[in-house]
Amino acid sequence: MPRPTAAQLAYGSCTVIFSTLAMLLLSQTSSSLGIVLITLSALALGLLVAMTVPLPKPAPSAPAPLVRERVPVQFETASVSASSAPEPVREPAGP
Repeated sequence: MPRPTAAQLAYGSCTVIFSTLAMLLLSQTSSSLGIVLITLSALALGLLVAMTVPLPKPAPSAPAPLVRERVPVQFETASVSASSAPEPVREPAGP
């Protein structure tokens, strides 16, 4: 079970305190059995509120870089001979 966050503790504690005070003031009970029942119901309500507080979502991480497969490059060496060299362009003689 994960640890409760600060928000869960705060919401749960505030719920227990305020609901206990509200129920004691509204019921105007003075018997010990009534106080125990109100206290237990406030604790249950506080636990319910604390567990329903949404948990923070983890921060999105940067996407993993794409890994490309290294492909070896093959260089072909061609021998240049005089016969395969391009011939110079000759302009026609003018009139």
